[in-house]
Amino acid sequence: MSRFRFLTAIAVIFASVLTNLSASAAERLTVRLDWTPWGSQAPFHLAAKKGLFAKYDLDVVLEDGNGSVSTVQIVGNGEYDVGHASLAPMVIARSKGLPVKAIAGFIKQNDIGLLVPKDSGISSPADLKGKKIAFTAGSLEAPFIDRFLAAGKLTRNDVELISVDAAGKAGLYMASRSDAAFSSAPFFLAVVASQRPSNAIRFVDQGLEFPSFGLMATEKSIASKREALKRFTSIVAGTWAYIFDGHQDEAVQAIIAARPQAKLNPAVLRQQIDTLKDYTTTDATKSLPFGTMAAADWKRAVEVLAEGGLVDKSLDSNATFTNELIDPVIVADVSGGKH
Repeated sequence: MSRFRFLTAIAVIFASVLTNLSASAAERLTVRLDWTPWGSQAPFHLAAKKGLFAKYDLDVVLEDGNGSVSTVQIVGNGEYDVGHASLAPMVIARSKGLPVKAIAGFIKQNDIGLLVPKDSGISSPADLKGKKIAFTAGSLEAPFIDRFLAAGKLTRNDVELISVDAAGKAGLYMASRSDAAFSSAPFFLAVVASQRPSNAIRFVDQGLEFPSFGLMATEKSIASKREALKRFTSIVAGTWAYIFDGHQDEAVQAIIAARPQAKLNPAVLRQQIDTLKDYTTTDATKSLPFGTMAAADWKRAVEVLAEGGLVDKSLDSNATFTNELIDPVIVADVSGGKH
C-alpha cells in the first residue's frame, strides 16, 4: 500500500471513530406526549426538525400518547424519561403516592372550558338553565361542574348533563346534539370551528385555577438524568417562545412533517397554537423565562384541586414542581433563533 493510500485509510478510520464517539455522546431521552398530534406538541417537532436536540447532545425519541392521565401513569411507572401532559393530573397522581414532579410549565392557565356556539347567546354559566351539556365522566372537568354551575347560581337540576366518551364529544357537539360541551378549549375550538363556530367560557375565569400542559418526570429520572433533562426542558421552552414570536406556521409544518400519516389540517393546528398562546402566562409568571413556574400558582392549584376532592389538603405545593431544570441561557438562545 502506498503511503498516500495508507494515510487516507487512517483518516477514514479516524473520522469513523470520531463520528461514533459523537453519536455515543448524545444522551438518549424517551418522551411520552399527551395525545395524538395537535398544536400543543409544536415545540417538540419543531425542535427536532431544526436539529436542536442534536445540537445540545440529546437523542430524543418522541412518542404520541392517549391522554394526560395515561402519560402521567406511564411516566410515573418509569417507562419513559419524561412526559408532556396536563399538570393537574400529575399533581393528583403525586398526592396518591406516584413520585412525579413538574419540571416546566408551558400552558400555565387551566385550559378547560365550556364550549358554546357563537350564535347561542350564552356568555356565562348563568345562561345555561335548561341547556343540554356534554361532559366526560372521569375527566378533569367532572369534579368541578357543580362549582362551575354555581358561578351562575345554578345546580345540576337546572341543566341536562350528558356523559360522553372523550373521543365522541366533538362529533356529538358538531351534530348539535348538545347545546354546550366541556373540554380543552384550545383543542376543541379549532376542531369544531368549520362546522359549529364556538366560544369558550373558561374555567379559569370562574376561579378554577390550576396549570395545564408542561413537562413532568419522576424523582428518579430528575436525579439520574438531571443535565440531559435540563437541556431538553430548556430547548422545548425556548422553542415555544420562538413559535409564539411569529413562527406559528413554521411550527405547523413541523408537526405535519413529523406525523404525515395523521393527515392533519394546518388551519386547525394553527388555530390551536394561537389559542394556546392566551393560556401561557399568569400574573406571577409573566416576567419570568418561558417554562418557569411560580410557587404562588402551585399553591393556588393545590387549594383548588383539594376543594374538588382530588388531592389531600396537606399536600406540599412546593414539592410538586421544580424550576431547577430551566436554563435561562438556553431558553434565550433558542427563543431568539440562535439555532
